[in-house]
Amino acid sequence: MSALKKWQTYLVLVFIMMVWGFNVPALKTLVTAFTPVTITSLRIFTAGITVFIILGIMKKIRIPTRRESLFIISGGLLNVVSHHYFLSVGLTQTTSTNGGLILGTGPLLTALLASILLRNRPTVIKVIGFILGGIGVSIIVLSGGEGLGNLNSGDLMVFISIFSQALSFIIISRAAKTLDPRLLTGYMLVFGSVILFIIGMVKEPGGLSNLGHASAGIWVLFFASAMLATALGHMLYNHSIGQLGAAETSIFLNLNTFFSLIGAALFLGEKITSYHLLGLLFIILGVICGAGTLEELILKRKKQRFYTKQQKHHM
Repeated sequence: MSALKKWQTYLVLVFIMMVWGFNVPALKTLVTAFTPVTITSLRIFTAGITVFIILGIMKKIRIPTRRESLFIISGGLLNVVSHHYFLSVGLTQTTSTNGGLILGTGPLLTALLASILLRNRPTVIKVIGFILGGIGVSIIVLSGGEGLGNLNSGDLMVFISIFSQALSFIIISRAAKTLDPRLLTGYMLVFGSVILFIIGMVKEPGGLSNLGHASAGIWVLFFASAMLATALGHMLYNHSIGQLGAAETSIFLNLNTFFSLIGAALFLGEKITSYHLLGLLFIILGVICGAGTLEELILKRKKQRFYTKQQKHHM
């Protein structure tokens, strides 16, 4: 991969992280303006249809096998239904700032679950990362506007949301061996949105009747969130993993948390406290150590030094 192409991928990732970060306060606005589960199901269905339109133009659509369908169902229940249900409900009970910071633990949780479920024995650096990330999350979920307070149920729901998504990544990594991750994403979004819609009809009987009361600006936000953040964002991120590798790509997820903080302050006027910044610092350190990023950088340095010594020896 050329240096120019690598930098182009880096710029794309920065753009995605900005969109995803700003999407957290956008979601907070949407779940406040509408009934949370119903509007989330419609947003994800719109995203799924957008993915299929793009893949249709690319001629990448095919019918999944029976085994792949099981991955779609299990991945959809975790990645879409559980993740988005608890996120939408959780954001109605906590701040966008707390939500964005807790979502920032995604790569850390994914690395931890991979170590447990795939029996990848964690190294000392990864264990340190898990501990640092745990400290960061603890600081955030225990912090109130003026100091440390009680655990918020909304924070807990957002944590369950990101835990479900992290667990789904283990399933997705296995499914991606035979099914294009972008097509897998499309199927999961459509399947999951239908299940969410049914849950919304049960829990929010008047959900659809509330849709007509929203302003044009809210609907612009809805389609931007669905088509740009959820559909295009996930497709570009999955493509970037293929270009750079999971470890190098995960570094950029730290920016997601940073942009969600900026977005919450700019668009919702939420206060960023010293506890949020301290928690963010611990999460970033935890992700770098726990996701294997630091180890990969150390390994690259060692290899470069070895090759340099070999070249000097042969001169």
